[in-house]
Amino acid sequence: MSRFFVDPGQIRDGRIIMDDKEDVRHLTRSLRYQKGDIIEISDGCHFEYEMEMEEITQNQVLGKILEKRPFTREPSLEITLYQAIPKQAKMEVIVQKAVELGVGRILPLFTQRTVVSDEGNLEKKRLRWQKVAQEAAKQCGRGRIPQILLPKDMDFALSHMKEQQVNLFFYEEEQNQTVKEVLRGFDPKETPRQVGIIIGPEGGFSPAEAARITSEGAFSVSMGKRILRVETASAAALAMVLYEWEL
Repeated sequence: MSRFFVDPGQIRDGRIIMDDKEDVRHLTRSLRYQKGDIIEISDGCHFEYEMEMEEITQNQVLGKILEKRPFTREPSLEITLYQAIPKQAKMEVIVQKAVELGVGRILPLFTQRTVVSDEGNLEKKRLRWQKVAQEAAKQCGRGRIPQILLPKDMDFALSHMKEQQVNLFFYEEEQNQTVKEVLRGFDPKETPRQVGIIIGPEGGFSPAEAARITSEGAFSVSMGKRILRVETASAAALAMVLYEWEL
């Protein structure tokens, strides 16, 4: 069943109004849904709905609510991914897979070894990544669309990490502590709910950056003996954390 997002204000008196032109066009022309068909709707805040399509025009779809329920596919963990910006289109892959796995928001980072040096038009890049996040959220049935923040530098990220209960710094030079040891070291009754995951660029974090991150209280952890590609590392890290603290 296809899923779409609307603002809470578009839901009232047992009816839902879809008026996003792109969604209406996709629903009626690409997917060829018709009057009487049923789709899933999320308000992006608290609830999801099953809606029967009643009226279809060129600009909007009006539907009747058949069922209302709290989100069923949102994780209880609130995970923020601090992701150093990789080369080319890898960031889009990272955003897509992170959203599918359950990330809450993503803060793209410029680091010392970030190859991407063009910091111009950052809002355009952010909007593109946000669009990828929206499409991924629809595809996998998320209740919320994870937020993609404007790319920032390490100073901003270190300050932002203070909002998390626990930060996990996945560092390829870490030899003494695995992510399994840290995750399983917490009392199950006191599992953190706000978690930061920190992933470096293709060349990794510099020793100076690594020292700054750990000095702020992040756990430096290894995820195994092999060096993963940047687009693999974030997905692996999310999967490990969700497996131990969510499933």
